[in-house]
Amino acid sequence: MPSYSIGQAAELLGVSSETVRRWADSGRLRMDRDGSGNRVIDGVGLAAFAQERAAGMHPVPEGVATSVRNSFAGIVTAVRVDDVAAQVEIQSGPHRLVSLVTRESVEELGIEVGVTVTARVKSTNVHIDLP
Repeated sequence: MPSYSIGQAAELLGVSSETVRRWADSGRLRMDRDGSGNRVIDGVGLAAFAQERAAGMHPVPEGVATSVRNSFAGIVTAVRVDDVAAQVEIQSGPHRLVSLVTRESVEELGIEVGVTVTARVKSTNVHIDLP
């Protein structure tokens, strides 16, 4: 089973190492010691914590039924518009998302740099790489 250092866990969760230490000290996140005495978090426990922490972060509006399961809250960092289409860039934590939408959608939704949005993604192809 993989285990993670405080710094690695912080990077994966998108928070500071100090935040991870506070979660561990308060009992929210279980940590153990490795053979050298360093604090480590087991991969299964970290995955469960990440899933629990994300629950409800990107709720679907009430009354909307959807099959989309991947949501990314973020801030719009760029909008490029032409006659028909627009390219919208969103920074969601460490993740950069780029969406191609219609110009009409950008105008109707009021999408502009600095606005917070939720990108919902449904994809038929997702590639997974191991480091």
